[in-house]
Amino acid sequence: MRSVLGNPMRGIAFKVASVVVFLAMQTFIKLAGSDIQPGQVTFCRSFFALFPIMAYLAYRGQLRSAFYTANPIGHLKRGTLGIISMGLGFYGLLHLPLPEAIALGYATPLVAVVFAALFLGETVRVYRWTAVFVGIIGVAIVSWPKLTLFREGGVEAEQATGAIAVLLASVLGGMAMIQVRKLVEEEKTATIVLYFSITASVFSLVTLPFGWDLLDLVPQCFLIAAGFCGGVAQILLTESYRHADVSTVAPFEYTSIVMGGIVAYFVFGDIPGGSMLLGTAIVVAAGVFIIYREHKLELERRAAQEAGS
Repeated sequence: MRSVLGNPMRGIAFKVASVVVFLAMQTFIKLAGSDIQPGQVTFCRSFFALFPIMAYLAYRGQLRSAFYTANPIGHLKRGTLGIISMGLGFYGLLHLPLPEAIALGYATPLVAVVFAALFLGETVRVYRWTAVFVGIIGVAIVSWPKLTLFREGGVEAEQATGAIAVLLASVLGGMAMIQVRKLVEEEKTATIVLYFSITASVFSLVTLPFGWDLLDLVPQCFLIAAGFCGGVAQILLTESYRHADVSTVAPFEYTSIVMGGIVAYFVFGDIPGGSMLLGTAIVVAAGVFIIYREHKLELERRAAQEAGS
């Protein structure tokens, strides 16, 4: 299955922009504190994302039409996958150093490539399959030290649980990517983003009886800022799938590692360990290889088109 508009470079640009804004969102969530309930974080991220989304739609005169959908079941599926993935990811983010949470989150584009081949029929060549396999090895190297900490208890056990939560979030996130890719064939970007934020806000309220915290002003402001960033990033991410295949834009998730490492060091004082650096290098190398192959194939396609014209 090919992209809707066949403009992979535009899709990649939207993807990279979404990564930058999502990193800002993650930073605000980390600054809010590690004791906040994941369901509460998920609600703030989803509810306050509605404000920039609806303001943007109102500015473009699309607010009323954005509520119309021909596929409510598709939005429900996307919302269910997304909200569970988001909750698990936020749990891991709150209990892991930022660089490691980002590195483990790199499993999402790897899973997306696999699911794109299995469920969307996208052509995934042997080079990309090899890169996915190598990337999974890198993810295992990053996660293994955390998983072995289960036997030590305490904070280390929380980090191990956080690592598992992020990996599970990656699997569900990959499935959500596929659902978004299906939705863009018949739904507007605004509609997809709007219904996801509404669904996530409603679903996350289910966690209210499990003990939300009465937050001080500063952490609450951080969560509100995270929500605003999440809304903007979600628009950019969804738009990227409109212009390029999932398997093409997914590897560009790796652009967050350098920025994430810088933010983690200067804001949180997190210094990555050897296994994290090695595993992340392997994952990034796999992603860069996919990018190189896609660029080379695109040049070959252009040359063939020019020769045939």
